[in-house]
Amino acid sequence: MLRKLFGMFGKSLAMDLGTANTLLYTPKDGIVLNQPSVVAVDVKGDKVLAVGNEAKEFLGRTPDKIRAIRPLKDGVIADFEVTKVMIMYFLKEVIKGFKLFKPKLVIGVPSGITQVEKRAVIESGLQSGAREVKLIEEPMAAAIGAGLPIHEPRGNMVVDIGGGTTEVAVISLSAIAYAESVRVAGDEMNESIQRYMQEEFKVLIGENMAEEIKIRVGSAYPLSEKLICRVLGKNLIDGTPKSVEVTDGHIREAIAEPVNIIVKSVHIALEKTPPELVGDIVDNGLLLAGGGALIRGLDKLISKKIGVKVNIDSEPLTTVVRGAGQTLLEEKKFNQVFIN
Repeated sequence: MLRKLFGMFGKSLAMDLGTANTLLYTPKDGIVLNQPSVVAVDVKGDKVLAVGNEAKEFLGRTPDKIRAIRPLKDGVIADFEVTKVMIMYFLKEVIKGFKLFKPKLVIGVPSGITQVEKRAVIESGLQSGAREVKLIEEPMAAAIGAGLPIHEPRGNMVVDIGGGTTEVAVISLSAIAYAESVRVAGDEMNESIQRYMQEEFKVLIGENMAEEIKIRVGSAYPLSEKLICRVLGKNLIDGTPKSVEVTDGHIREAIAEPVNIIVKSVHIALEKTPPELVGDIVDNGLLLAGGGALIRGLDKLISKKIGVKVNIDSEPLTTVVRGAGQTLLEEKKFNQVFIN
């Protein structure tokens, strides 16, 4: 009985606290939660009405008395109180007896995070009920999750494209030799699609619809077969419903600017990386992870523009949280990868 209680008290979780989605991982069960980072609240009393999947359905559909909030922006906390509520809700979802047995948390954060932003993440974790919070940079966690040889004296390049940030890092000897963090990623692509639909088709669409279009027909490189989807929105001229047909070519044009910024960040990182490490990257290729890795043809575009082979992780949406979880399984081995 005492051993069982100790095991519960010693509960450890890894968290990918993302702009778009939050994932939780336990050493025993693997990924136990994957839900949108959205909270719906009652404006008058600040009462929480929904969190995660249910709250995401509220986006763009709420009356004046309800707000659907995405408490993280560009990979960092924009609303501390709402983030705290969201983390607490997710922890309760996966831990029985949560209030009694407080977990240890390892949280993935952007490599470009400031000291103030780090403190906000740690405080939100502690105030949500964790007994201890450790931070790991997302590209480092992605490298571990993909099984890259980070302990060896060789260059490993990771491009992690999330919802709010794109992290480009070169890792060697368990440390980041160079990192480039740009606050352009999946959300920026969604906004670009919304603007394109207004300008090209005179149609207003919501955030969720823009993301659905990106998933269904989005591409960064010409495809062998044309993709088409029908989009229903609001006519910008007279406010009536309007249905239009969009192709992968339309969406490729729509997201060209954010995609080019991502490609440029990879180029800059290679320029600033020591030549010996660049040689390793040319030999082994770079790793593409995060939801953005699922954009069709992005690997081909980066490879063509940069001249380096691109490898996509087998499960890019979960690479970071799996890597953070691996540090819980082998704490001594990965002790030096955590940041202060």
